[in-house]
Amino acid sequence: MKQPCKADQLPDVESVMLDAGAVSVTYTDSQDQPLYEPGPGETPIWDEVTLIALFPGKISKEKLESELTDKLSSFSLASCFLSLVEDQDWERAWMVDFKPMAFGNNSFWICPAGMKPDNAGGVVMSLDPGLAFGSGNHPTTSLCLEWLAFNRPEGLSLVDYGCGSGVLGIAALLLMADIVYGVDNDPQALLASLENCEKNNIDSKKFPLFLPGDFAQSISASDVRQVDIVMANILASPLVELSEYLSALVKPEGQILLSGILEEQSDKVLNAYAAWFEFNEPEINGDWVRLDGKRKNSN
Repeated sequence: MKQPCKADQLPDVESVMLDAGAVSVTYTDSQDQPLYEPGPGETPIWDEVTLIALFPGKISKEKLESELTDKLSSFSLASCFLSLVEDQDWERAWMVDFKPMAFGNNSFWICPAGMKPDNAGGVVMSLDPGLAFGSGNHPTTSLCLEWLAFNRPEGLSLVDYGCGSGVLGIAALLLMADIVYGVDNDPQALLASLENCEKNNIDSKKFPLFLPGDFAQSISASDVRQVDIVMANILASPLVELSEYLSALVKPEGQILLSGILEEQSDKVLNAYAAWFEFNEPEINGDWVRLDGKRKNSN
């Protein structure tokens, strides 16, 4: 059942669905409205939302439609659409369109478990991504993977700030980086990164994982205060807010790799880092931009 409603109606409308026997309720955007990186403890939601509720097949469609129409009328949401969803192997169904992906002129591949690259050769990452953390096919991640494939970080130290499922950090390690520090504010992301390390036979000691506060304390207490490359594929607003902190993590003449930036936001991000870095020309993929540059010696 699909039902658009206003954000402030969601708790009550969701309760109606659950009371009617829904086994799950999902929110999707009804107006193509972008949501940006939330602050700690924030849960942003679109102004107008479509609810998709799944009900057991044994429920009478006619009875359900009558009940929902009656209850939703109090929210001025009298219309609804019901359709039958055939059962299938849901754990694998989402992977139908997930195929091997090549980066850096086929020098680096991401492949679902059990699949092989279309062409022989190249470094291969095995990845069955979770919906929350990414698979490498989003333009922001693809832009960073292309950079890593063409600029192999052999023997170098990196920070993957906002590591998510660990795609970029693991790619760097498969491309012979010495160590990658993974940082994310979501504990589930850190678990996903660890699981993907195991799938790719990466020693977890090569990819130590931290919440942001723990990472800051670890860096302050260690002899390793700066790294060769900082990667941050997050969003423009937190990149600007973190500019001084992330810049300080990069060695003189080290490199920074920033993504998650819409094209119209690139100047704002460039200006935030201009005191510390000389940037190359932005690399664009659709609406998204990657910024990469080298740290100046004088700062």
